[in-house]
Amino acid sequence: MGSAVTHAPATEARADTGPRHGPEKAPRPAGPKQRGRRENLAGYLFMSPWIAGFLLLTAGPMAASLYFAFTDYNLFDAPRWIGLDNFSEMFGDPRWRHSVRITLWYVVVGTPIKLIAALGVALLLAQKRRGQAFYRAAFYAPSLIGASVSVAIVWKAIFSDDAVVDRTQQLFGIDAGGWTGDPELIIYSLVALTVWQFGAPMVIFLAGLKQVPRELYEAADVDGAGKLRQFWNITLPMISPVLFFNVLLETIHSFQIFSSAYIVGGGAGGNACGPADGTMVYTCYLYVQGFENSRMGLASAMAWMLLVAVALVTAVLFWSQKRWVHYEEGGR
Repeated sequence: MGSAVTHAPATEARADTGPRHGPEKAPRPAGPKQRGRRENLAGYLFMSPWIAGFLLLTAGPMAASLYFAFTDYNLFDAPRWIGLDNFSEMFGDPRWRHSVRITLWYVVVGTPIKLIAALGVALLLAQKRRGQAFYRAAFYAPSLIGASVSVAIVWKAIFSDDAVVDRTQQLFGIDAGGWTGDPELIIYSLVALTVWQFGAPMVIFLAGLKQVPRELYEAADVDGAGKLRQFWNITLPMISPVLFFNVLLETIHSFQIFSSAYIVGGGAGGNACGPADGTMVYTCYLYVQGFENSRMGLASAMAWMLLVAVALVTAVLFWSQKRWVHYEEGGR
């Protein structure tokens, strides 16, 4: 008999023949640096229209103007490098020096009068009275329309011969004629126009006056201080930061006056800036050189000189504010 052959039972194959894996891990959160990059990228993406506009419409033209300032350029031919010749010619030009004097006179006279008018009206409107909102809107309205060409045309008509101002003068026995035709008086019409537009600094003064604590005035009343002393010792020191802001803003704005001087002065031809250059402010002469005389290189040099002058005046104002501007912390 043959012997029975026995076999060991076959081992069952494992169902999971593949490699073993642990539990699935959650995605690792982004680190602070990665989140910061994403936020910066989103910020730059939203800022890209402004950045493109700044590079194309501001930084690019400024760089081109700086290059043209050292060239002979007339808008039609290629610019030719001439170094500092534009600046030498500019400093030796009597009309350029006249424009500097007219501009400085306008800044020194027009800006303080405008701010005094703005502060005076703001002090009146700061008091509670009937129809206060109407008066504020009425006094602010000229600031919205004063810089327009149409207002400058109307202003020129008002100050011309046999117009409103001339007839008013005649009532008081003054036979000075129209201001726009007199080289000595026409600049005063520009000062009157800028003073008429005191609405913007008036609103800023109003905001500053609202921040002055009433307790200071009550204590001054108890001590017997009059209104003038309260204004000098309380109001002015408390609103000095606002006053500094208005002085800075209006000074820079006065250096940049152009449209009103150009329109009131004539607007075209040989007397584009007034009879006998009576309204020949700096920007008006810059326009004449650049667009009427087609000397864009010289005009660019004048523009950069104006930028340097405004920067120096701004630096002086910031330096001087340490002496007369008082802040809430008690520092200056």
